[in-house]
Amino acid sequence: MKDRLLIIDDNSAVRATLKLLLSDEFEEVEAVENPAMIATLSSPGSYDAVLLDMNFDNGRLDCSDGLFWLERLKSLPAPPAIVVITAFGDVEIAVKAMKLGAEDFVTKPWDNDQLIEKLKKAISKNRQIRQYKEAAQKALKLEEAENERLGLTLDEVKMRHVRSVIASCGGNLSAAAQQLGVNRQTLYNLLKK
Repeated sequence: MKDRLLIIDDNSAVRATLKLLLSDEFEEVEAVENPAMIATLSSPGSYDAVLLDMNFDNGRLDCSDGLFWLERLKSLPAPPAIVVITAFGDVEIAVKAMKLGAEDFVTKPWDNDQLIEKLKKAISKNRQIRQYKEAAQKALKLEEAENERLGLTLDEVKMRHVRSVIASCGGNLSAAAQQLGVNRQTLYNLLKK
């Protein structure tokens, strides 16, 4: 599978260095200086990973620009893996970035091998998540189609699911209630209907 990487950094020397380093490890590497250019790229959601600088040339070094663009990238329909990079980061910024969906955090100056490893790991993890989501969506569509074919009502679908969980728990209603996320009395009430 072809790995596509996008580097977003406002420092031309950093962009050139990263592109030179990472071109040996990834099949396609693009580099842009301004995150607003993401919209002009052919299909920003088709990148496997984005290496995103956290500060851009606006005089502030609080990483707010990077956090803003991280959120925008993660809101794409099929978001890429994002590894953030900064010379002015601290633990608090790293935690904020991870909470917003960054797969990893790198400080400048970086260790080449560590950076490559983090990017490859982030791509692998992101691919697994994408595959899981695609499989879950396919399963949901199949289930919806089957329910429609059978002409089941929502209550009938719910009861089928409840019975299936009870069967998978070997008839243990306490375990089934726990797996369904309801209390035992609620499960009894469902079964009485």
